[in-house]
Amino acid sequence: MKERPVLFSGAMVRALLDGSKTQTRRVVKLPVEADAAWVGGWKIVHKALTQAVETFNRLLGKPLGTDRVLCPYGQPGDRLWVRETWGVVSNAWDDDGNLVDWVPDRPTTAIADMPFGQGYYSGHAIYAADGCYEWAGDDDGGGEPRSAWHPSIHMPRVASRILLEITSVRVERLQDIGVEDIEAEGVVTSDADIMQHGCRARVMDWQSLWDGINGAGSWDANPWVWVVEFKRVVL
Repeated sequence: MKERPVLFSGAMVRALLDGSKTQTRRVVKLPVEADAAWVGGWKIVHKALTQAVETFNRLLGKPLGTDRVLCPYGQPGDRLWVRETWGVVSNAWDDDGNLVDWVPDRPTTAIADMPFGQGYYSGHAIYAADGCYEWAGDDDGGGEPRSAWHPSIHMPRVASRILLEITSVRVERLQDIGVEDIEAEGVVTSDADIMQHGCRARVMDWQSLWDGINGAGSWDANPWVWVVEFKRVVL
């Protein structure tokens, strides 16, 4: 069993926490060669891979990504630890400007002597997905509040609060997603939108989410994607 980090946005973290998100889709990336002479070769490889995936899934009816093509996010039984926007709170200031221990009033992960940047941190890791938080601005607690969130890419393993176990892996085209899978991606569509657009409303919301994360036009490109299904591990 291997563990790997995986990044999620705040909205998707909340969907993981409430149990509505049990899948994630990530673009299948082919190697990029600097030498232009290889470009044509990779086009041939990509075409062959596409045909192989289609044939494999059609004839065997089984997901690709176990022993045929290695998924970079892991195989069934492997685990993913979630990176999200985070910060560390060690102390607080009382009304008299005295430094006191911070009493958590939101979900936290206790940490001790965690190396980060040029120093070590002890206290509690907190998470932007749970709402805003402001630190006191000056050493005496009297300055303007400031934010001290760290980007998710910089989260160390010890500060992570969500662990996922992969249950299946397959490859498919992005636009082949069904309504049930859209729901398993944690996408919530309002009743009003469903009344107006029917099932298409869920697809529209998924398309909007995908383009928001991966860039305008990424849905229309309809890339091959890894479909990673998982369950949350209770810590």
